[in-house]
Amino acid sequence: MKLLVFLFLFTNVSLQAQTKSPDPWNILAMVDKESKFDDLLGMNVMTATPKPIVEPFNGKEITIRGYVIALAAKTELSHFMFSRYPQNMCFFCGAAGPESAMQVFMNGGEKIDYTTDKVVVKGVLNIQKGDPSGLIYTLLDAELIEVIKQ
Repeated sequence: MKLLVFLFLFTNVSLQAQTKSPDPWNILAMVDKESKFDDLLGMNVMTATPKPIVEPFNGKEITIRGYVIALAAKTELSHFMFSRYPQNMCFFCGAAGPESAMQVFMNGGEKIDYTTDKVVVKGVLNIQKGDPSGLIYTLLDAELIEVIKQ
């Protein structure tokens, strides 16, 4: 029983310490990866499942930095991919995993200008489970906080 209490307290302290991290990507990167055969694609695909430590962020507002990855050839976007890494290194274009990207839906369909600069957005995190697209995270009701000129 003492061990269970210790583990519970340690897990909560650990979560509190990690949530003070200035980069939420560090927490969101905590996933278990598994290779599974996909009958539809006819090949092995990598799936990622968030570890329990990520769950408390589900439904919570977060502020996160990253790069806009346009889904269409538009200069103004209300729905886009968002990556921890620039486009040449992102999940879809490079070697990063699905835990390093999320789709973003701007609040009220507001549009932002496409940029290759790093940006800061804020919104409500939704953790997906079993999404066939491979995406784990969606940011809803997002707003642009800052464009970080490089």
